[in-house]
Amino acid sequence: MSSSDIKKEISCKDDFDPSSLDADVARQKILENITPVAGTETLPVRETVGRVLAREIVSPINVPSGTNSAMDGYAINGSDIPATGVAELKLIGTTFAGQPFSGQVNPGECVRIMTGAIMPPGTDTVIMQEHVEYKGDTIIIDNGTRAGDNVRAAGEDIAINDVVLTPGISLTPAEIGVIASLGIGEIEVYRRIKVAFFSTGDELRSVGEPLEAGQIYDSNRYLLYGMLERLGVEIIDMGVVRDDREALQYAMKSAASQADVVITSGGVSVGEADYVKEMLESVGQINFWKVAMKPGRPLAFGHIKNALFFGLPGNPVSVMVTFYQFVQPALRCLMGEKYKGLQTFRVKCQSRLKKRPGRVEYQRGILQRESSGELVVYKTGAQGSGILSSMSQANCFIILPMESGQVDPGALVEVQPFFGIV
Repeated sequence: MSSSDIKKEISCKDDFDPSSLDADVARQKILENITPVAGTETLPVRETVGRVLAREIVSPINVPSGTNSAMDGYAINGSDIPATGVAELKLIGTTFAGQPFSGQVNPGECVRIMTGAIMPPGTDTVIMQEHVEYKGDTIIIDNGTRAGDNVRAAGEDIAINDVVLTPGISLTPAEIGVIASLGIGEIEVYRRIKVAFFSTGDELRSVGEPLEAGQIYDSNRYLLYGMLERLGVEIIDMGVVRDDREALQYAMKSAASQADVVITSGGVSVGEADYVKEMLESVGQINFWKVAMKPGRPLAFGHIKNALFFGLPGNPVSVMVTFYQFVQPALRCLMGEKYKGLQTFRVKCQSRLKKRPGRVEYQRGILQRESSGELVVYKTGAQGSGILSSMSQANCFIILPMESGQVDPGALVEVQPFFGIV
C-alpha cells in the first residue's frame, strides 16, 4: 500500500472543512437561539454598574432645573450690550450656585454671578468676568458678547418627561451619573444569569497540585472564571471532569439543573477520549459543533434542557477566541443587552501574516500609533493555539477572512480591539 492509498479525513490542520460552519453564520445561529431572561430586581443605583437596564428611565425633573450661568461673570439683560463702543452697568448684587438673587435686575444693571447660579429675573446673558473692566460699583462692557451667551437653559440637558434611558443597555458610570442627576435612587435591572463551567481531561491538575509525567495545570478554568467575572454573571465552577462518559453525562446534567448556561473546555475534537459532543447528543441537543475558524474550529453549541451549552476547544487561546467571538455576545444578549455587532475597523498591518484560504483566522495583534500619528497593527509573534502569551501580549484580534491568503506588510487588515470586549 502506498501513502496515496491511505484514506485521510479532515484534520485540525486542514484549512477547509466542508462540514464547518461559517463563523458569521454560527454567531447568528447562536443569537437566534437566545431568549433574554425575564426576571428583574430593583437595586440602589450605585450597585447597578455593569447590569442591564430592564425598565426605561423617564425624567421627573428638568436638568438643569433652572436657567443658570455657564460661566463666572456678570448677569445682564442682552439689550444692554452696546451696538458699538462700550456701556457702563451698575452692579447691584451677587448670586451663587444654590443661593438665588431675589431682586429684579433692571436695564442698566447687572449682578455678579457664579457658574451654576440661577439667572436673576430680568437677565438673559452672562458676560465673562475676563471681558469686563471695573469702575467702582459699575462694570464696563463692549459688544464682544452676544445676547443669550454663556447661559444654560432649564431642561437643556434633559427635559421633564423625557425618556432618558431605554431597556437593554449595560449601565456604565455615565448612565449611573445621569440617573443620579434625576434624583432617582433605585432602578430595575435584569437578574444576573448563572453560568456553570468545567474543564475535561485526565491530564489536568489544579493549581497547587504536583504534576506527574504527562500532566498539565488547568489554565482554562482560570481563563473562563476571569472572562465571566468581567461580565458580572453568577459563576458556578464545577472543577475538572475526567474523560469518562458517565462522569461527563452527570456533570452536564448537574450543571444544566443549576445554570442558564453550561460551558466546557476540551473534549469536543475527534480524539478517542473526546466525549463532550457524544454526551451532549445523549442528554441534550446539538446545533452545530464545527466552525470554519482558526483557532477554535471544534466549537459545539446546543442545549441541555433549558440551558444553553457551549463546548469550547481545549487549547487556551482557542478558549479565549471562541469565548469572545461567540459566547460573550450570547451571554450579553441573554442578560437582556441589545447586540451591537462586532466593533472593528481597518488599519495597516506592519507584519507578514501567514494564512491559507479556507477559514477565518483570529490572529493576535498589537495596535499602536506610530510616531507619524498613523494607527497600525503588528502580530504578537507565534500564533499557535497553545501559546497563551500571544493573548497576554495582544490588545486586539486581527481578523483575516476565509478567502484571504498571506498578508504582506503594508496591507490593510480588519482589527477588533480588546477594549470593550475583554
